[in-house]
Amino acid sequence: MEPLLFLVHRIPFPPNKGDKIRSFHLLRFLARRYEVHLGTFVDDVRDLAHVDRLGEYCASSRIVAIRPSLARIRSLTGLLTGAPLTLAYYRSASLAQWIEEVVRTRRIRRAIVFSSGMAQHVAGLAGLRVVVDFVDVDSAKWSQYARSRRWPLSLIYQREARRLLAYEREVAANAHASVFVTQAEADLFRSLSPECAGRVHHVQMGVDTDFFSPTNDLASPYGPDEEAIVFTGAMDYWPNVDAASWFVRDILPIIASARPRARFYIVGMRPTAAVVALGRTPGVVVTGLVPDVRPYLKHARVVVAPLRIARGIQSKVLEAMAMARPVVVSAGAAVGLSGMPGVHFETAVDAFDFARKTIALMDPELPNALGVAARARVIAEYDWNTNLTPFATLLEETTSPRIGAGRPDAGTHRHEAAAT
Repeated sequence: MEPLLFLVHRIPFPPNKGDKIRSFHLLRFLARRYEVHLGTFVDDVRDLAHVDRLGEYCASSRIVAIRPSLARIRSLTGLLTGAPLTLAYYRSASLAQWIEEVVRTRRIRRAIVFSSGMAQHVAGLAGLRVVVDFVDVDSAKWSQYARSRRWPLSLIYQREARRLLAYEREVAANAHASVFVTQAEADLFRSLSPECAGRVHHVQMGVDTDFFSPTNDLASPYGPDEEAIVFTGAMDYWPNVDAASWFVRDILPIIASARPRARFYIVGMRPTAAVVALGRTPGVVVTGLVPDVRPYLKHARVVVAPLRIARGIQSKVLEAMAMARPVVVSAGAAVGLSGMPGVHFETAVDAFDFARKTIALMDPELPNALGVAARARVIAEYDWNTNLTPFATLLEETTSPRIGAGRPDAGTHRHEAAAT
């Protein structure tokens, strides 16, 4: 098979959070068509236990361990250089050296770059056809952060939004194609970068509907008298922290007054101190990392996504829909979802609306028409193989390259790991 360079900002295994779910399925899709050479970072030491699994999909790999606390400090050098902070966070001399070598020795002519921060590692190469999967417009996310945080963070985040947008436009201008996760994100980037509009595409997420199926025999993790409302996600991600805090503070008390047996389960890895503190609130349970999220979804009365800051599409919502659970999402989290509010999911505009719609779905005597319709919609619209096919098309188009590789030579099969 033809060799392919695949650069990802976070190791694509295990697929236990939104970006890793997409990058893992993309890796698996590519491995059926190309000889994949993977360059990536590990920012959680627990993920090092899964490095060997990458051998199932990759001919070679370079895995660089980073400590997020040190990487954040390193990223501050951008304040001196004028560059986006994101670039210094994902800068690695050892990874750059490996990329140059593997492109040369394996005669690589095609690459997929996953997230804008990884594009810096192919900027100096010639003859390489590059497709960038931005996933979301990250600069817009930093703008959202800036509007919701106090000074001085608001100032830093607004600066990052401006500098990162300029860099995103530069990357898109030099890439053969730019990909986003939803039509809405693609349209936003076209409006921000009109000079690249003709080479901007969107590729939807997918769901493994056999794995996330309500027919799987999974024991309930809840007490017999509990009416469980569930929110899942990585609980060190600030939009998730904000969502959980808002639900506990402003929404749950309204629900509890009508459904006193309601329990709000916050299910996800690495809960911050703020999230752990929420677990001391009556009616709130913080689980931390669980071995399998599916039992929590299957036996929930309602799954919620009260995200006030949201970009792209939420894997957590698609997984709940695939499990045929009724879902209530914020307006922001609903953007990009295929389906109709009130038919496949419910949307809420404020705390009272969120509580009202959640309460309405909690009645065990009501038929689960919303959940049944949700699963049918996911099966119809979110098949991974179908949705990822445009990547193969974009890689094989024959327009002249803009970014790409040095002189070819012979190479060998290998997997490598490093630390910075």
